[in-house]
Amino acid sequence: MRIVHLEIAGHVQGVGFRHFVRQHATRLGLAGWVRNLSSGNLECTAAGAPAVLEEFLALLRVGPPGAVVKQVITLHPAHNPELPMPFTILK
Repeated sequence: MRIVHLEIAGHVQGVGFRHFVRQHATRLGLAGWVRNLSSGNLECTAAGAPAVLEEFLALLRVGPPGAVVKQVITLHPAHNPELPMPFTILK
């Protein structure tokens, strides 16, 4: 299992992006969470098999209709974070 901690930059709030992330993460069997940031970006942490995470990242780079993804930035996750299953939208 691999863990990715991401920041998704662009026009990603107010377009259903968090629900898009949760829908695909759940379909792919990933654990983790997504939330809005005050900067207008999204933050996401997900855990799963490396190949599945690559598919997930490819989906995030496109996003839902109405979104404009400028960048998916890989951050450093905390050591062994406890991630919710099923995938959750945090407030």
